[in-house]
Amino acid sequence: MSRHVVKLPDLGEGTVASEIVAWRVKIGDQVTEDQPIVEMSTDKAVVEMPSPVTGRVVSLGGQPGDQIAVGAELIVLETDAGAAAGSTESVASQSDSNADAKLAAKSDARQQASTAAPLSHSAPAPSTKNSGPTANVDQKPVAAGTNGGSHPAHRTPGRVMASPATRARAKQSGIDLTTVAGSGRDGRIQKQDLEAAIQERQHGRAPAPRGPSDGRREMRTGTEEIRILGVRRVSAQRVAESKRNIPHFSYVEEVDLTELERLRKYLNAQLPKGSPSYTYLPFLAMALVRVIEQFPKVNSRYDAERNILVRHDGVHVGVATQTGDGLKVPVVRHAESMSLKELAAEIRRLSQAARDGTASRNELGGSTITITSLGKLGGIVSTPIINAPEVAIIGINKAVERPVIVNGQVAVRLMMNLSSSFDHRFIDGYDAAETIQALKEKLEQPATIFIRD
Repeated sequence: MSRHVVKLPDLGEGTVASEIVAWRVKIGDQVTEDQPIVEMSTDKAVVEMPSPVTGRVVSLGGQPGDQIAVGAELIVLETDAGAAAGSTESVASQSDSNADAKLAAKSDARQQASTAAPLSHSAPAPSTKNSGPTANVDQKPVAAGTNGGSHPAHRTPGRVMASPATRARAKQSGIDLTTVAGSGRDGRIQKQDLEAAIQERQHGRAPAPRGPSDGRREMRTGTEEIRILGVRRVSAQRVAESKRNIPHFSYVEEVDLTELERLRKYLNAQLPKGSPSYTYLPFLAMALVRVIEQFPKVNSRYDAERNILVRHDGVHVGVATQTGDGLKVPVVRHAESMSLKELAAEIRRLSQAARDGTASRNELGGSTITITSLGKLGGIVSTPIINAPEVAIIGINKAVERPVIVNGQVAVRLMMNLSSSFDHRFIDGYDAAETIQALKEKLEQPATIFIRD
């Protein structure tokens, strides 16, 4: 027998350390090559890492919440000397760079392989926010035990594929995930699968006992400690750093969406039956692309180390999305090259991938400007926090019918506020106002969105 030390590989984009989210194995467990052993959190996403060899777990390099440096010991496996020849080594010499590269490649490939469902399947509209969900698109829930249609889900015996949020919910509810049929790709357990299992277990449960007969409410004195891990921790750090380091200039303007709503309803009526409807987001993204042609400075990223503002020709739109793990920002790359239909499909795909934990690191980074929406919870005004190192974020609030004066007459119009923030170090207040006024004009005269100069 020999001992194989698995070091934490570079998980991409210059990662120097990663946080342990959850161990999939414990000391004494026998693991096989490619079996998931741990979930690690990078700045972008949670990555499921497989074992590079077959062996028995001897020791673990940390507990959930611990930060592990790249190149540090992650896990030690005891392997059969003959079977592991050429791939294991002594504890003194530890793992070489080839083994690290192999592990990183396997981890990335596993994440890339679990991409979102095909676009032909109906999916909910992106639930986006700086702190809330976006406008919704109707979706028929997929029954547990199916795989987006009539094909049954597959899962390798002994392996459970689910996001950390799903695992946490299952643990809280006392559900054994090995008993739940997954409807995702390769049998991945989706949120709706777990909820169906919870409802099934609760079916027929006796009603909770009533309180005291005198009508007084029972006093609750318990507490719960929740450790901030993974994406939630990274999101909290980034939001705090952005608010602390960037002088935010917020600007709010109301927009008359009456004509845009008329166009949206008309286009939705032309869609094949069962197709997902257009939300406001793709129209906003396309209008924003047109406005950036006039005001390119807002499509920039600030390189603090070099003190350089990098202005981008391509428009890579981040769509702030609320997930069970916390706020994520999947990126629609080169929105300037897409049609309205393509934008809508890509926003749906990426937002769903972010919510179910299948978005790759590449899909969760590199945005040049971000859109955030609270959807039906949008309220009247919000003050979105800039997604650093970007210099602007465009926020949309709830659309409601209000009486307004049009040509001297009171008329009922569909009104919505744009609540946006800009980095005042680089975007002057006048420039910010001009940008939003140009965006307002595009949205109020939606035909102009589709006209190229």
